[in-house]
Amino acid sequence: MNAKGQNSDIVILGAGLIGLTQALTLAAHGLHITVIDRARASDLLDPRKDARVSAINSSSWKMFDAIGLADKLEPSGCPIRQIVINDGLKPGKLDFRPDEDDDPLGVMVENGLLRQILFAAAEASDQVELLMEAAVRTVDRAEHHVSVTLDDGRKVTAPLLIAADGRGSAMREEAGIVMAKWQYDHSAIICTAAHEHPHGNTAYEIFYPGGPFAILPMRDSDTGQHRSAIVWTVARQDGPALAGINARAFQAELMKKSGGFLGEMTLLSERATYPLGFHHSAELTAHRMALVGDAGHGIHPIAGQGLNLGLRDVAALTESIVDGARTGLDLGDAQILARYDRWRGLDNMMVSAATDILTRLFGLPGDTSSAIRRFGIGMIQRIPPLKSQLMAEARGESGDLPKLLMGDLV
Repeated sequence: MNAKGQNSDIVILGAGLIGLTQALTLAAHGLHITVIDRARASDLLDPRKDARVSAINSSSWKMFDAIGLADKLEPSGCPIRQIVINDGLKPGKLDFRPDEDDDPLGVMVENGLLRQILFAAAEASDQVELLMEAAVRTVDRAEHHVSVTLDDGRKVTAPLLIAADGRGSAMREEAGIVMAKWQYDHSAIICTAAHEHPHGNTAYEIFYPGGPFAILPMRDSDTGQHRSAIVWTVARQDGPALAGINARAFQAELMKKSGGFLGEMTLLSERATYPLGFHHSAELTAHRMALVGDAGHGIHPIAGQGLNLGLRDVAALTESIVDGARTGLDLGDAQILARYDRWRGLDNMMVSAATDILTRLFGLPGDTSSAIRRFGIGMIQRIPPLKSQLMAEARGESGDLPKLLMGDLV
């Protein structure tokens, strides 16, 4: 980019998982995208910076397949063939298992690996320009365009700006979009563990009053170790202490929480802790601007849908923009943005509310609460239509799906 600046079809602020995916889906439809992020590429791509793993549900996986990335992700991803839910280690469970000839429920992928693949694809694309280590000085959302000025004086103009700048989104604040938010009394401890017995491509979620304990399947290591990611939700005040105990004591806690059904467990990674909270924006759009991913909403990881919710934003916004462009609309036209806001607003609210209710319901202490939960789990297990509907929700196949989530370019 020269000192005077450049024009682009769309500017995206944020080169995280959602921002990069948004750039690639739009680039796949012939649009020129400029992505701006203040981070150094080396920091962004350092796997030690993000120990998390994500369950990419089957609909989101179809989108990655449509833009040519599924084959790159598949060698390191672990298919989820079954989900098992328990209230503690008490009798009774709810299990979701598709038919043998069906696609898996999703694929577990390490966030660090997903970011590397997305970044490499963006670098290789003639339609995407990555401006890294680029701090934004000002953003002017004028009547007919958006102008972004960087600290070094460079300027990018485009008809539309997409804010993928995370839960602390400066653009959301600048636009004055109202947001409901609160903190849970929870922290998540995240690590990778080896275990004696194979996981059978099963994701386990065991609910305790202190928070869910999730065991998420990963591919075996190169040496044949059976591996899973652990996402252990604990009281916020206990997070740092539990993450800091010695490895042997921590492994004993893992055995206690899991009930030992995977055999002996051995810690393979450092332990990271993340405080958990909720936020939900009243709108996802403003004049010549759209919010995607954590910039617009953030939920408890209890159902593993946080990243998928953002990917649904990406698919819906891409379709809204591409369809609008084909009818001759300006890419930042209010009609395009209104369609996106209507499409995603209700779904985001429903999923956010459902995860918040689940978090509070499964956090209720006492034998009576546990008995009610186990009764509900048993009822769902015995009612096939209800169970099938919930499995469709887990796959991301419910509601008004954008074409990308069905595996088709717009």
